[in-house]
Amino acid sequence: MRKRTLSVALVAALGLFAGCQSSPPDANAAAVAAAPDADFARVAESLLMRALDRSPEWSIFAGRYDNAAQMTIPDAARRADDLAFAQAALAELSAFDPDRLPASQRIDHMLLVNQFESSIWYQREFRDWAWDPSNYNVAGTVALLLNTPYADEDVRLRTVMERIAAVPEYYAAARANIDDPTPEHVELAILQSRGALGVFDDGLRERIAGSGLDGGEQALFNERIDAARGAIEGWIGWLEGEQQRLATVAEPRSFRIGEALYEQKFAHDIQSHYNANELYQRAVEEKERLHERMDGITRELWPKYFPSTAMPDDRLERIGMMIDHLSARHVERGEFVDEIKRQIPLLGEFVREHDLLDQDPTRPLVVRETPEYMRGGGAGASISPPGPFNPTADTYYNVSPLDAYSDEQAESFLREYNHWVLQVLNIHEAIPGHYTQLLHANKSPSLVKSLLGNGAMIEGWGVYAERMMLEEGWGNHEPEMWLMYGKWNLRVVTNAILDYAVHVQGMTEDEAMDLLRREAFQEETEAANKWRRVKLSQVQLTSYFTGYAEIYDLREQRKAELGDAFNLKDFHNRFLSYGNAPVSAIAELLREEYPEG
Repeated sequence: MRKRTLSVALVAALGLFAGCQSSPPDANAAAVAAAPDADFARVAESLLMRALDRSPEWSIFAGRYDNAAQMTIPDAARRADDLAFAQAALAELSAFDPDRLPASQRIDHMLLVNQFESSIWYQREFRDWAWDPSNYNVAGTVALLLNTPYADEDVRLRTVMERIAAVPEYYAAARANIDDPTPEHVELAILQSRGALGVFDDGLRERIAGSGLDGGEQALFNERIDAARGAIEGWIGWLEGEQQRLATVAEPRSFRIGEALYEQKFAHDIQSHYNANELYQRAVEEKERLHERMDGITRELWPKYFPSTAMPDDRLERIGMMIDHLSARHVERGEFVDEIKRQIPLLGEFVREHDLLDQDPTRPLVVRETPEYMRGGGAGASISPPGPFNPTADTYYNVSPLDAYSDEQAESFLREYNHWVLQVLNIHEAIPGHYTQLLHANKSPSLVKSLLGNGAMIEGWGVYAERMMLEEGWGNHEPEMWLMYGKWNLRVVTNAILDYAVHVQGMTEDEAMDLLRREAFQEETEAANKWRRVKLSQVQLTSYFTGYAEIYDLREQRKAELGDAFNLKDFHNRFLSYGNAPVSAIAELLREEYPEG
């Protein structure tokens, strides 16, 4: 296992810093401003390592398995310990004036402070540990240990055997935590917990039987599987009891979090120069601009597809008619996953031919059906990347199968992800979207930026990649592709509008469905899934538009600043080299480190 730390770079930096002490005053000041601060780097690395040591779950997802056999028990004692750790970490960081740190470390300081302040805020103010039971699920880390070949099979099985010994205690703590849950999150927890049972199924027992574990170990492992399954089934039964109880409550806890919590959560999670209301206003304005552009394309295409039909006077109606007509072109139900697999290498070849950014052919993307324990949140596709401590592990493109859909639901889904939109989805999730971006992030020299990922930058890059690829010629500039891209981009814009309007302004389901169906031209299945998603999450749906707007603005600003010196590939590689830092922080680094291009 290859680990990356900050220390190697710091040793070299120390020599540079020390050697500058006898320089002339002006040169000395400039050098000191650019040189890494060794004390801060040691504190930053120490804080990260201590945080990883304290959280086996975070370590596992980061690709670090030293403490993977341990399981964090989410009880009151642990919360008190976490609070004390976060407060102590902030005290250590307060010893450094960020204005006196070089730009890269200034951003690391900001990310660390936000991490620990967020930890305190989530525990004391947001308190979702008490009302969202879907926070509690042991399946993800166990599945990752079983499916990631970071060590021999027997080693990993023994790690899992030790880890799952704590499953009954884990769910006992979860049950003690939950107080006044929302009905929506209880329903999600039931669904995902049922999926979790699939990790502890006969397939795992077969792996144990075929392993090098001795008879006593195998017997103990199977006993612990029985106990884990019993604990999960008990948790499900308790949740079902809560579900029945809540059905009799006149006004159960609302999933809407309100303006004050929403603005605070937005600030912690998104880390944008916008506040939540400002972002909402920009999204409303962008929706109008998109409708105007899509109407122009619709007018252009109308004679081709509706030569004998009068064009409706209502703008949304005529755009909707064109989209509805084009959406009939899609893959067959049984070909959906295979078509995604077919497109991935084509996207990679396009990026290479157009020299858009660096790729890594040694790191293939594995397309798979979304594991059951990950389903139910409303997202049909997602990327599961390796952590920065295990960057050569597989990256998975999770695609939810259509098995559970009726024929009508499947047709609605396939019309949503039609011939053109499916291509844009694959750009977003795979190449050069999330998959490519996260490969670059795992190579970032800053472990802080790699581990403390900014969701708006990550999601924003996926959205930016869509538009950039079409600008560079993917889809041959067909008006149909640009119209469908407009429909897809409306999802990003309406995500931001919907999330704020629902949680802050009290938007109803009928109003939400009108926004999604009539103004964003979404199919019924997609709109229903989005309504479900906005009830189960907060702020995350705004990350797509926030990051996209900031990245696109930054690119255009750099083009204006640099003129002929601007190079698109250099911009992309340099932007991605900073890991998952907030876009505003990356903009600062780019201008400081590459002022001339």
